[in-house]
Amino acid sequence: MNNRVGAVIVAAGKGSRMGTPESKQYLLLEGKPILVHTLLQFEQMTLIDEIVLVVGTQDVERCTAWIKTYGLQKITKIVAGGAERQFSVYQGLLALNADWVFIHDGVRPFVTEERVRACYEAAVRHGAAVLAVQVKDTIKQVNEAGRIEHTPDRRSLWAIQTPQAFRYADVVRAHEEAQREQFVGTDDSMLVERLGLPVYVVEGDYTNIKITTPDDLVSAEFWLQQMREEQK
Repeated sequence: MNNRVGAVIVAAGKGSRMGTPESKQYLLLEGKPILVHTLLQFEQMTLIDEIVLVVGTQDVERCTAWIKTYGLQKITKIVAGGAERQFSVYQGLLALNADWVFIHDGVRPFVTEERVRACYEAAVRHGAAVLAVQVKDTIKQVNEAGRIEHTPDRRSLWAIQTPQAFRYADVVRAHEEAQREQFVGTDDSMLVERLGLPVYVVEGDYTNIKITTPDDLVSAEFWLQQMREEQK
């Protein structure tokens, strides 16, 4: 029996670091909203059976219109998110019909099908997996006074990305347990870790950037140009 694989794309946040009146996920990147670039990436992935999109209540209507405009056939539902990203993800999960699920940021438009498939295969082997890259800089642990207390070994440090892949039942249970305990984590894998379940890292790409600042937008435009050159 084949596993049904779904994706929850989260784009309900406002974000202030971009410094624009429009939410970052709706800013145009070469004529299309950043979010649409992300959705089109997942739309063309043969692994993905279904997509649930989570957006702000005020954005449901325009995102619904984009389904037809951009031929997004795999989006089965658009749901309104909550006050925190974690609550938005949970609403998306409830709307999904899948055995395995990817949870992905709507402002990461450059993830590749190759990496997504590798993440899925690791999740099936281990129960949960996340894309990540090794940190390039030396990291310091600093106290409130600004004094360095510890320098961890850089080889053991990874910057976590999305998508993150989970057995559907496990990640739903992790979210519900967090709600019961009024715990808000920094990402979905953290909630699964709290259940005592293993989560494995799969090497991602440094180009899988999260577009949150004006500098990120400049980088995104550069990567799109590079991709076009490579396709010639």
